[in-house]
Amino acid sequence: MLVHPKRRARMGVHVPLTSLIDIVFLLLIYFLLTTNFMVDEGIKIKLPQAKASAPQTEEVITVYVDQQGRAFLGTKEVSMAALFDGLKEMIGDKKDKLVVVRADRAVILNKAVKVMDVVKAAGAGRLCLATEKEF
Repeated sequence: MLVHPKRRARMGVHVPLTSLIDIVFLLLIYFLLTTNFMVDEGIKIKLPQAKASAPQTEEVITVYVDQQGRAFLGTKEVSMAALFDGLKEMIGDKKDKLVVVRADRAVILNKAVKVMDVVKAAGAGRLCLATEKEF
């Protein structure tokens, strides 16, 4: 009588994926929490010659209006006449240049509107009033 030993089933190699998946999810959560998603947002004022959409990477001209209603072109304080001349020079023949007005939240609305009128009169094709996102 011939006795054959029983063949054992081969042991397969099992890679535990549970810990790998946990680490991937922890890294995903870490990068989501540490990434800065802040984007400058604004209330866009659509002028007749403005395009419907503006790319976010384009270069813009920024005009600041502080609490007292003083206008700043870059970091230099300017009068309304000097603001007009400076913007006219910066815009040049590029009529579709975007100008962003960043006004302090405590400024009187009339002063911010005067600055926006000067920007429009200087030849800005597109005008944007910057706001801050409320959390």
